[in-house]
Amino acid sequence: MGTCSLVRMMSFLQLDLRILRTLLALSPPPGSHWKFRKQPPFMLMETETVVEILPEPPLMETETVVETLLELPLDVLMDIFSLLELPDLIRVSSVCSFWRSAYSTLHNQLGQYKRPQTPCLLYASESDGENGACLYNLAEKRVYKLTLPDPPIRSRHLIGSSHGWLVTADEKSELHLLNPITGQQIALPSVITIEQVEPILDSAGAVNIYKMWDLEQDDDLNEFSDCLCIRAFVFPDPPTGSYIVVLIHNPEQYLSFARVGDYKWTSLPGENYEQCIHMDGLLYAFTDTGGVYTFDLTGPTITRNIIAEEMENYISATDGHMYVVQAPWGDMLQVCRDTERTAEGFTKTKKMMLYKTDMAAKELVEMHGLHDHVLFLGRSQLQCLSAEEYPQLKTNCVYFTDDMTYISKYKNDDRDIGILNLENGSREEIVSQLWCNWPNPIWITPNLMRMNM
Repeated sequence: MGTCSLVRMMSFLQLDLRILRTLLALSPPPGSHWKFRKQPPFMLMETETVVEILPEPPLMETETVVETLLELPLDVLMDIFSLLELPDLIRVSSVCSFWRSAYSTLHNQLGQYKRPQTPCLLYASESDGENGACLYNLAEKRVYKLTLPDPPIRSRHLIGSSHGWLVTADEKSELHLLNPITGQQIALPSVITIEQVEPILDSAGAVNIYKMWDLEQDDDLNEFSDCLCIRAFVFPDPPTGSYIVVLIHNPEQYLSFARVGDYKWTSLPGENYEQCIHMDGLLYAFTDTGGVYTFDLTGPTITRNIIAEEMENYISATDGHMYVVQAPWGDMLQVCRDTERTAEGFTKTKKMMLYKTDMAAKELVEMHGLHDHVLFLGRSQLQCLSAEEYPQLKTNCVYFTDDMTYISKYKNDDRDIGILNLENGSREEIVSQLWCNWPNPIWITPNLMRMNM
């Protein structure tokens, strides 16, 4: 590709100034001072000093920048590409074959690609067909379209999202892990291997309907999926280099787990579970009656250890939805989401309350805001992020999607999606509604990882 073509391509790509500046800073020609621009408005960068707003630079100056970029060694280029968020990383791979090679090498050596990714909103749009999905990128305020494998995403329930993987339930209630960025999809063990589920076969031996303990059989497999699967979590499994999926399911909000590649779900003792997190090598499970328990899933025998039978002033179902996360500074936080019904009969978020979990005292200590941090919550796993690492996000705010149980009964309801300011309680839209109401939009953090099966 010629230099002038590259100049036009670079202008089209609009790569981040800081990335171009870093590229040249690593390998500057002796005695040279390089300037970097992108489409106006822009700022002039000269070595380490921010100078002032200036008009568009001459073409030859940009050509010099591009020529210098092309001369960088592959390992240096990979170091810089590892600083890019995923959309920019994919863009640079289309500039030329050399950059594509750097991208491919980085893709195959994911240990080098550690750039924190800004969560995106995944949703479906009626105009994009049954297998089409969209990602709204908060950092760029831009939509990317994806084509996902069967079964159609428009026919699935989205019951969890963690580490770049969706957990979905199809029309037959079967569960899959799906990475919407790579398109990789992995079937999880059949729901008939869940201890409390009984399949009822037709005359040909095929599953006709399912039955759960203590519940009537359900003639609609899609509705059964909604009744069975409450929430799913995906946690790294260091011994295998893969993932563990933990499922909260009915009846009685039981807990089961499976490793990728397992042929059945393994039940865990207890009931009435509401949330889970994986911390310090243990699975922490929280009940709707204030109990906190841990499980070590690495041993041949799994036992439940009691941390607290009941936390003082725990978040009950009458208070609202409860969420749990380990904050970047180490504390375990609980969030209470209070909702209300609108005049139209829709459920909307009213307010959020934050608490630090004091395990020693077995109580929740109220917090007054997140200061320079941000929360993402909904049917996805709760995330607490530093606004310093994600400068495009609004500090001391909660980015939320709706999180209704038995959501298929509310397919036509308006979705509850927005940003809540924890300081003044104000609420704003993330973007004017782009999504259709089904499946329920969900947060996902892009991830290039592919699992070796």
